[in-house]
Amino acid sequence: MQINLLKKIVEHTAGIPAVKIVDLLHEKKDVNEFLIAKKLKLTINQTRNLLYRLSHMGIISSIRKKDKRKGWYIYFWTLNVLKSLEVLQELISGEINTLKTELARKQSMRFYKCKICGREVTEEAALLTDFTCSECGEVYSLADNSPLIAEINKNIAKLEKDLASVRAEVGEEESKIGEKLQRHLKKALKEKLRDKKLKRNAAKRLKKKLNLGKPQKAKKAKTSKKKKL
Repeated sequence: MQINLLKKIVEHTAGIPAVKIVDLLHEKKDVNEFLIAKKLKLTINQTRNLLYRLSHMGIISSIRKKDKRKGWYIYFWTLNVLKSLEVLQELISGEINTLKTELARKQSMRFYKCKICGREVTEEAALLTDFTCSECGEVYSLADNSPLIAEINKNIAKLEKDLASVRAEVGEEESKIGEKLQRHLKKALKEKLRDKKLKRNAAKRLKKKLNLGKPQKAKKAKTSKKKKL
């Protein structure tokens, strides 16, 4: 499910040729751009063009390393799954809002249609031409928008279902990132406590070595007894 959603946003952003990039980067990290070009059967410049378009949207990110032998920089790419899903979520939400606006317009207004050329206009536009088509001169007929309204409702329902799936994936990905962060914090805290303990033990050993532990009681000078004559 997730990989299909990722392919959808990649296709929308950079076109069909870029879809294969998802297969190459999914669940991988820092993939060599020359390897990507080879797998896509594209030139490095063509590949970079696709990668940069995806990078501009935050869908993928890169690091660069200098080739010690050839002296030039090579980019290594990673797919940002959460960002990709968030971009797709925004895209679908936008499409739903657009359809809902169109639906409200179709439900609240009357439209007229030319039977000859298929031209459809609002009632206000039809009034301006005395309900006569400006293209062919045919008299407009009141358009039946019920099939179109049904189609819009169907598309909205489908998109809302898709949006629910994307939101579920976003939540799952956020949970993964949260768990990973918690593990990282626990590990960092454990290492910090270990270092603190090591430093404390080292300080104790140093004090012991330098005799700086507990203060020693001063030894009383022994007074020699005079021998009786």
